[in-house]
Amino acid sequence: MLLYRPVGLLELRLMHASALKAFPPRLPEQPIFYPVLNREYARQIASEWNTKSAPFAGYVTEFEVQDAYLARFEAHIVGGRQHEELWVPAEELAEFNRHLLSQIRVVEAHFGKDFQGLPAENTALKGKTAIEQFVWLAAAFEQKPLEAAAELKANSAAVFLHFPFWPSTTSAPGASLPVCAKRRSPRSKNPGPCPSPIFTWGSHKQKRSAQTRRLSGKYLK
Repeated sequence: MLLYRPVGLLELRLMHASALKAFPPRLPEQPIFYPVLNREYARQIASEWNTKSAPFAGYVTEFEVQDAYLARFEAHIVGGRQHEELWVPAEELAEFNRHLLSQIRVVEAHFGKDFQGLPAENTALKGKTAIEQFVWLAAAFEQKPLEAAAELKANSAAVFLHFPFWPSTTSAPGASLPVCAKRRSPRSKNPGPCPSPIFTWGSHKQKRSAQTRRLSGKYLK
C-alpha cells in the first residue's frame, strides 16, 4: 500500500541520516505514529501547519508498506472524508519500518515566509542560513569549485533539506540554481533522495551582476 506522511525539517533531517530508510522514534509525548492514506491530506498538514511554526517547513513523503502487515491497523477518519490515517503505536514503529517496501521519497516541500533553514554544521557554510548557503555555493562553484564540492559533501543534510527551497529564492540575483546530477529535484513526481548529493550548477560562465558580486564577496570570506 502506498502511504504518505507530512514531516517537518527536523524529522526529515533524522530520516536523511538513515538514508531515508526509516522513520525516527517518536518522542515521549508522541504515543502514536500517523501515516495518512492520501497525498492531499499530507499536503494540507505540510503546507498549512508545518509552515506556520518554527522551523517553518513542511515536506510530504510517500512510501510503500506491506499490505498484510498494514491489515492489523484500522483506518481512522478525522475531520473530512479525505482526512484518513492509520494509528501506529509508537512502540511498534521499529516494526513498521521493517515492513517498508521502498525507500521513503520526498515528493513535495512547503516553506513559510520566516524559513531560515538548517544551519550548516561544518566548514565554510557553518552557521549560514539557507539563502546564505545558496549564495555562497553559487559563487564558490565559479571561483572555488573543488571547495564548493567539498562543502556539499560535508553538509549533505542541509543541502538535501534546502534543495527544493533554493529555486524559489530571489536573494541571489544572477546565481545559478542547483540541479542534482544523479537524481531529479524533490519537486518532481518520483525524485528519490540525494543523501550524498552531487550537483552541477548551470551558467557558470555567465557574468554576474554587481549585486551578486557583492553578495559573493560577503559570503566567500
